[in-house]
Amino acid sequence: MTRVQEVLLPDIGDFSDVEVIEILVAPGDRVEPEQSLLTLESDKATMEIPSPAGGSVKGLEVGVGDKVSRGDLLLTLETSSDEAANTPDLQPESGALVPEPDLSKAAPVPDGPGTVEVRLPDIGDFSDVEVIEILVSPGDRVQPEQSLITLESDKATMEIPSPQAGDIVSVAVAVGDKLSQGDLVLTLAARTQAPEATDDRAKIGAKAAAAEAPPTPAPVAEPASSAPMPGEAARRQVPVMPRPEDMAAIAKGRKPHASPAVRRFARELGVDLVLVEGSGPKGRILKDDVQGYVRNALAGGAVPTAGTGLPFELPAPPDIDHSRFGEVERVELPRIRKIGGRRLHLSWLSVPHVTQYEEADITELEVFRRSQKQAAEGQGVKLTFLPILLKAVAKALASYPSLKASLTADGEQLVLKHYTHLGVAVDTPNGLVVPVIRDVDKKDILDLAGELAEASAKARDGKLLPGDMQGGCFTVSSLGGLGGTAFTPIINIPEVAILGVSRAETKPIWNGSEFVPRLMLPMSLSYDHRVVDGAEGVRFISLLRELLGDIRKLLL
Repeated sequence: MTRVQEVLLPDIGDFSDVEVIEILVAPGDRVEPEQSLLTLESDKATMEIPSPAGGSVKGLEVGVGDKVSRGDLLLTLETSSDEAANTPDLQPESGALVPEPDLSKAAPVPDGPGTVEVRLPDIGDFSDVEVIEILVSPGDRVQPEQSLITLESDKATMEIPSPQAGDIVSVAVAVGDKLSQGDLVLTLAARTQAPEATDDRAKIGAKAAAAEAPPTPAPVAEPASSAPMPGEAARRQVPVMPRPEDMAAIAKGRKPHASPAVRRFARELGVDLVLVEGSGPKGRILKDDVQGYVRNALAGGAVPTAGTGLPFELPAPPDIDHSRFGEVERVELPRIRKIGGRRLHLSWLSVPHVTQYEEADITELEVFRRSQKQAAEGQGVKLTFLPILLKAVAKALASYPSLKASLTADGEQLVLKHYTHLGVAVDTPNGLVVPVIRDVDKKDILDLAGELAEASAKARDGKLLPGDMQGGCFTVSSLGGLGGTAFTPIINIPEVAILGVSRAETKPIWNGSEFVPRLMLPMSLSYDHRVVDGAEGVRFISLLRELLGDIRKLLL
């Protein structure tokens, strides 16, 4: 049996006419007990109202922008008899609303100048609440009721105001800290109150006015040579809140303005709210904003995340009319170059590149390769230098596995790979592509030569499948057939290292008694300095030089 239940706004403490900023359900939606229905925002807190029971939403009685108070009808629920029997008593601790902090418990207001410890006041049945914003910094001057920090629980976002005027001496918390009642927030150098009136009638009048007025923290007046005028005292009761531009300037590490439900929704989709522009009141990010961002990102290609490590935006390049200087022609950039260009640009900006240069003596290796050339052709493969290089790289990576690892998206962990799949950069008419040769360490040189020839042919014919270019853990880029003496290869993220080789050249090398001609191969190793330090990079490329200098070491 079903019945219609009216959901009213529960007791929300000293709040009234609180604005509805978000509707989280729609008619026909199925809700569970404690599921958030809508979001309210007062001057000091953002709060979600949970459902008192499970059921189906029959109708909404409020809209975004409406002002509601205790007892106002929010919506109607169609519930079953079992669900109605299990309806919980909706209390503030269930996540409905958080009463405004009792500032009288935050810190005493001294009669004269001094240092005051501002501690977290009573915020209801909440503990270990995360600090998501620091709104002031040491040296700032604050007024009574000016917000100091922002906290966020599972159901509410609330700002903690200053109990009095003063100058910030030190901030004892940081973004991400968990606070409970009584924890030290910051230290405040209080400003002196105005002298108390000595006249008995003035004292009686002040007490009567205080009894009639709502309880508010007593503001601290600036020192004055005479008692303040009545109108001036009233003006000082008004909290002086920071302007939005001031907040943006002083709030280091602040998080975007969004409700807990929207933050949870964004986390489920893997969206960084820093990248989302809010369309709600005061720039608040709504659920529709997150969904719109995802749609635009999917339509435009790759979605940037916090893991890219890019805390800045680059200015757009100037749009220059080159036709002013002579005849021009515009051609479309090939799709491969567009995709590759975006990835290389991201890698160059987000990865701290270090390039180590070295030369390997491949005189004997080249003699060996030429001696095996005819035998390889008898098996239907062309033996070039590249498969031998891949085999040597795989051997060196076995000794230095961090060079074939990857960082997690948050940059906190290293993913060590127990396989050796090597990418090989191939130049094609449409741009650079990187097919992946798998399990290089488990294959012989002739097998690698055959796979390389097949992958290169598919790349030039544009027949590579997406799977053919995925799963690599280290990339080799060989420009030996084109020339050059050295270059800085750009890391193919999420890999952490790449090897570039240039054209080998015969040089006179001193052997201790005379100069002899040796075939020297220039090598350029770029690596991610967050993962590979300089010493490890040098050791890796030195081992590779030894392996190429004496190919017999590949058997060890």
